[in-house]
Amino acid sequence: MDELQQTPRPRGRGIYLLPNLFTTGGLFAGFYAIIAATEGRFDDACIAVFVAGILDGLDGRVARLTNTQSEFGVQYDSLADLVSFGLAPALVMYHWALSATRLDGPIPGKIGWVAAFLYAACAALRLARFNSQVGEVDKRWFIGLASPAAAGLVASFVWTCDDMGYSGEQLRYAALAVTVVAGLLMVSRLRYFSFKGGGPRHDRVPFLAIVVVLAVLVAIAIDPPRVLLVIGGLYALSGPGYAAWRKLRRPAAAEAGT
Repeated sequence: MDELQQTPRPRGRGIYLLPNLFTTGGLFAGFYAIIAATEGRFDDACIAVFVAGILDGLDGRVARLTNTQSEFGVQYDSLADLVSFGLAPALVMYHWALSATRLDGPIPGKIGWVAAFLYAACAALRLARFNSQVGEVDKRWFIGLASPAAAGLVASFVWTCDDMGYSGEQLRYAALAVTVVAGLLMVSRLRYFSFKGGGPRHDRVPFLAIVVVLAVLVAIAIDPPRVLLVIGGLYALSGPGYAAWRKLRRPAAAEAGT
């Protein structure tokens, strides 16, 4: 009887549905973005990509809060991310602009879909590298641009240009450059700040940080596509900028040491 009383009751299986429901919601948003892009509804497609990003941020937090992390959830999340942040942005960009490169001839036409595939392949490689290095890298940093951030950059570019009345055909080579650069940044060795903190002392944030976050949220509410594009562009540039700053800092540190 004592052994039976001391044996902890197993956690109900139903609770494991909660984080996976958020993951499924993100997967659905990515799938919807692909469908919307094929039908020419690019603003809806871009919004769906950002919805997938929000749900992707929530599923992990919900799993930690409810203590329902599992290897199945990790693998399912990666597969959903490949659709939402790999295939969806690539196909949105392809249908909006990259498909128009065929107007310049057969060779440029192939460059368009190759660039879209390059982005999707880089997203897959980025996710595989991230999964294989979990627990081995500093949690304060991402190695390479995170796939949700890259997807946000691509989606905000399409959303902003479409909202301003530009067609993908007009900006097909600018779109080509954004797609290729976003893809290569994902598989780069550049460091990007992860905003995850490093311990209990990081749980408290300065009052100024709260004010800044509120100001950003207000700005996004006023003009979502342009503000998100600025944020995505600055974050994408922060990796090369930080690498350049570290490189310039080394000679100064060496001179100080001598």
